[in-house]
Amino acid sequence: MMKTTLYQKIAETLSDQIQSGTIKTGEKMPSLRDLKREYGVSMNTVIQAYLELESQGLIISRPKSGYFVNYKPNRLSVPSTSNPEGIEEPECVESLIAKVYTSLNDTRITRFSLGVPENELLPIAKLNKELVNAMRNLKGGGTEYENIQGNQKLRRDIARFTYTWNGNLQEEDIITTAGAMNALSFALMALTKKGDTIAVESPVYFGILQLAKSLGLHVIELPTNPITGVELEALKKVIPKIKTCILISNFNNPLGSCMPETHKKEVVSMLAKYGIPLIEDDLYGDVYFGSNRPKPCKAFDKEGLVLWIGSVSKTLAPGYRVGWIAPGKFKEKIIHQKLIHTVSSTTITQEAIANFLEKGRYENYLRKLRKTLHSNSLHYARAIAEYFPEKTKISNPQGGFMLWVELEEKINTVELYEKAIRQNISIAPGRMSTLQNQFNNCMRLSYGQRWSEHIEDKLKQLGRIAKRMS
Repeated sequence: MMKTTLYQKIAETLSDQIQSGTIKTGEKMPSLRDLKREYGVSMNTVIQAYLELESQGLIISRPKSGYFVNYKPNRLSVPSTSNPEGIEEPECVESLIAKVYTSLNDTRITRFSLGVPENELLPIAKLNKELVNAMRNLKGGGTEYENIQGNQKLRRDIARFTYTWNGNLQEEDIITTAGAMNALSFALMALTKKGDTIAVESPVYFGILQLAKSLGLHVIELPTNPITGVELEALKKVIPKIKTCILISNFNNPLGSCMPETHKKEVVSMLAKYGIPLIEDDLYGDVYFGSNRPKPCKAFDKEGLVLWIGSVSKTLAPGYRVGWIAPGKFKEKIIHQKLIHTVSSTTITQEAIANFLEKGRYENYLRKLRKTLHSNSLHYARAIAEYFPEKTKISNPQGGFMLWVELEEKINTVELYEKAIRQNISIAPGRMSTLQNQFNNCMRLSYGQRWSEHIEDKLKQLGRIAKRMS
């Protein structure tokens, strides 16, 4: 019989504490020095114990922060790949979206439905200072029209930030917009006409669906895996029918999926073969939990067919409405759309964001935000496992803000929303993320609010309501 070494004994003790809930998911583990002192062992022994726990998936290492509990109870499985059937029933979706978002500014409501970080996580005082600086330094105090392509300093900073994914963009490659939805609007109006067909993931952000329908477009929803994103074979089959494709390749909203690099390369190559443009919404790419930012599809674009879209709306300042698009070979078409619809982007907020990015504050702030959101995601997963019905499934995002939760089929999440909102809890029913009659037992929960006893109590309350419906 093999003898258990000292580091294995320490690892087993800690493993028992994690799996029993003594040390909870999302909590920070004792420091290496504290553990060394507690067990009276060498630093190497402690490191070996932590490496053992890490190999078991019980803890994760965060550079400069230490080790955190990453345990997810075994009963929490990941939702299956979606299987849209192609029959649209869009009428009920618009009223549902309106209902969920009427409570947008009601502070009494715990808004698991809102996919942005709460104000307490944002550097509001620093942003206020940059707004004042912008008014002081801009010609006319910021009252003049901005260049049609957008603030030059901001475009230069955005281009510089693309080095994190080996982007080779220059400031002249980028056009600023009033947030990502504005960029998506320009892209669809430039590339399609009424009656054209586009392809999207399923489920997908409801704003994309509503925009497409408002432009008179037909939408093909593609099967999508909650881990790896859109199914390549499904996309391949519909290519002859589509005019363009929209993908949220990194940390999809609402699934949280992230396409592997090999898939991204394949998608870009596949579409390029037929000359079909790809509109890539990369809003969440900077909010990654691993060691490196995942590359967008744009990193593999050789033909200029990928229109790469980004924004600070989901990371830094939702209300500033500062976004951008790198439209590749469609630059003149996008500039034309911008000229027709907005003439110019907002001068002061662009300058303020440019200053924030230029001084290196954005990356420092993002490092803290990523740690908080990762910790939040683990806390939420633990609470859902503890308080929700037995057969609940949840996604396992490695970035972004969203958890996709799948309940038993008999639990209708529109009804769950109606019951929860009476308890001042708001969720985003899964039916909002499709034009078809699917995802009725699913919901999107945002973990953009800091973890607290209040948040745990509200998740417990939500789980209790769901249990009564099961």
